[in-house]
Amino acid sequence: MNLMGSNGVKAVALGLLGAEVSVADFSEGNARYASELAQAAGVRLNYVVSDVLNLPRDTAWGTYDIVFAEQGIVHYFTDLKPFMDTAYSLLAPGGTFILRDFHPVSTKLISSKGSTAKIRKHKVTGDYFDSTLEEKRVSYAKYSPEGGESREQTGILYWRKWTLGEIVTAAADSSFRIRKLIEEPNLSSEVFDKGIPKTFVLVAEKPM
Repeated sequence: MNLMGSNGVKAVALGLLGAEVSVADFSEGNARYASELAQAAGVRLNYVVSDVLNLPRDTAWGTYDIVFAEQGIVHYFTDLKPFMDTAYSLLAPGGTFILRDFHPVSTKLISSKGSTAKIRKHKVTGDYFDSTLEEKRVSYAKYSPEGGESREQTGILYWRKWTLGEIVTAAADSSFRIRKLIEEPNLSSEVFDKGIPKTFVLVAEKPM
């Protein structure tokens, strides 16, 4: 199960590797794209258009070997516990939860400016422990077709930028057994943002 799986790119890739994959995401536009992508790739994909915190009753609760979410996920939740509880409930005993997201040091604390390695500058401009909410619009609203998910329909949402400690603790509070916490550099460049954590991977397990 790929929670908030967007346009299905990662889910389809896993399907090509032989996995039976489901995606849950709020956007009907993303679902259409994912369906077309899966069809072109010859992959069967179960796409559930839903708020991930209110999945349909007929969802295959407690059956998934892996639940994963990645890249720009946790800031959508003003309370992490319901999200972690959902991931836990979807997993079969012994199943694995994988969360990969942007590292809070880069999203909350440090700003980077400059288009080349020689002029790249970093400044500590943020407050790592700031817990205020930021008003945003959903990222896919501007891509919605006329008559579809308009900005008026999608409305306003609020971001909460979490610390790494808060994220790991939330997983533990939902009864996950923490297996790994991997902090990653900028994997898209060997020269930009060197020495700064850009992403992290949390691997946790639902006990047998």
